[in-house]
Amino acid sequence: MHVTAHLDLDVVPVDQDDEVTVLVRITAPEPEPSAGRPPATLQIVLDRSGSMGRGRLDGARRALTALVDRLDPVDNFGLVSFDDTARVDVPAGPLADKRGAKHAIAALRPGGSTDLSSGLLRGIQEAHRAANDRGATLLLISDGHANVGVTDPGRLAMAAMAAHRQGVSTSTLGYGLDYDEGLMAAIADGGAGSALHAEDPDTAGQLIAGELDGLLAKVTQAASLTITPHPPVSSVLLYGGLPSARLPGGAIMAELGDLYAGETRKILLRLLVPGISRLGVVTIAELVFTYVATETLTSYTVTVPVSVNVVPGDEAAGRAPDLTVRAERLFQQAQDAKRQASDALLRGDVARAEEVLESAGRELEKGLSWAPNAEELSAEVRELHRYARASPMDRKRVSKEALASWHRATRKRGRPPRPSEASPDAPSDDPPNGH
Repeated sequence: MHVTAHLDLDVVPVDQDDEVTVLVRITAPEPEPSAGRPPATLQIVLDRSGSMGRGRLDGARRALTALVDRLDPVDNFGLVSFDDTARVDVPAGPLADKRGAKHAIAALRPGGSTDLSSGLLRGIQEAHRAANDRGATLLLISDGHANVGVTDPGRLAMAAMAAHRQGVSTSTLGYGLDYDEGLMAAIADGGAGSALHAEDPDTAGQLIAGELDGLLAKVTQAASLTITPHPPVSSVLLYGGLPSARLPGGAIMAELGDLYAGETRKILLRLLVPGISRLGVVTIAELVFTYVATETLTSYTVTVPVSVNVVPGDEAAGRAPDLTVRAERLFQQAQDAKRQASDALLRGDVARAEEVLESAGRELEKGLSWAPNAEELSAEVRELHRYARASPMDRKRVSKEALASWHRATRKRGRPPRPSEASPDAPSDDPPNGH
């Protein structure tokens, strides 16, 4: 595991307040070609409420059947479905009887209302039972709003967070245009997983397959980054809305979930640095990255200091910022605009969403002349402007796509590209169809 920290400004003036932005890169190793893959555990929690009857359940059945075909007999697979009650259709365990699992999938039929909490909690129980110490991935698939049982996003996010502490990461797939994207994103954040969006069965199948790709390529789990500021640093800002907690003494612990082979994760943070009265190199923070290697279940820790050189004011005046770090800050600010726009659209405030998206697009455009990743930023500009144009006519779709794009860019960016992890839900330049 390779962990580095890059500062936009590694020189600060003596006795003057300042701030530095830190880009942390975490690169997961590629396994040895001869290394065998340890058994994986995949738990599916599938909505079979009445609204899934419009072709969506058929698409989910096809995708799950394909998953069973790709898993090895020693892999653990489980299926819990729910409408107004939860039901264990395939008990989680080694997939020795693939024919039986496929038969249970084919027998799924749409039912009544949506008790999402019962399905989620029952799925977590099954995942824990099968996974032992190796951890598990749970994928929750739903096309509606939770209207029975526990419906509070905060409480469901806490359930996913508790499961993650015991080795189960939770991702969500919102299906169609009528699900509660805020709820699904909260559960995914609590479970340190992905919040996915698919409008049609084909896209849903691709995204479900992509989650399996990731599970089979997972090399680390239970990863976290703890940022401990050193005096006189007074404030730490973590970009991207990562699930995090404040620890005693002012440290922040961010949950990073699982890392895939060859993935390079980027985490951005800002440190407010009050005036330092002595010259020379000063350590202003410590980064501690902790993870568990999937193959051996061994825990590791990597520690990286963050230091600046304190110099006289006239010498600091000639410093030049690291453009890669500054460009990453622009990128992360654009992602925050997507999240803000989605929240505004959920409230029905289309004007606010348009304003946030257009403003973020203009800010990104200012960086295209100097940013090392200008092509990536240019794609973000086009996406922001498309979202802004479509918001008045297609509020539901833009809200869901913007939120999914934000989540993908802040949680999954840097993973090796796979065909099934492309961005099929990105809006096109065609006019919206009025959903």
